[in-house]
Amino acid sequence: MLSITSKSPYAVLALAELARLPGPDPVPIAELARRRDVPVQFLEQLFAVLRRAGIISSQRRVKGGYRFAREPSTVTVLEVVELLDGPLGRDAQGAFADAADAARRVLAATTISDVIERERREAGASMYHI
Repeated sequence: MLSITSKSPYAVLALAELARLPGPDPVPIAELARRRDVPVQFLEQLFAVLRRAGIISSQRRVKGGYRFAREPSTVTVLEVVELLDGPLGRDAQGAFADAADAARRVLAATTISDVIERERREAGASMYHI
């Protein structure tokens, strides 16, 4: 039906954080987990799926961590959701199928780069005082 677990939002936030950090060097998963307040072991499980899907890549050893294997502007939120939570709206009928279709359209049109931009706008809006 319409099921998005906590896995997808956490993964999207961590991917946005990964994309925001400057430079080509891999970012340790503990750093991403700390910055987004996600348990490290949970994020490791999510990133393992995303790595196998070719969204991110990993590097081991002292300077190890994760980096994007694809441009963040090509990774949609729907892709992340369906990798981690399965097909959105599977077996939905009637109004629920319509709701799933609407959610799929929004998530398919939203990339990790869009998430970063939205976070920037929302942070700027909340800092504006008269």
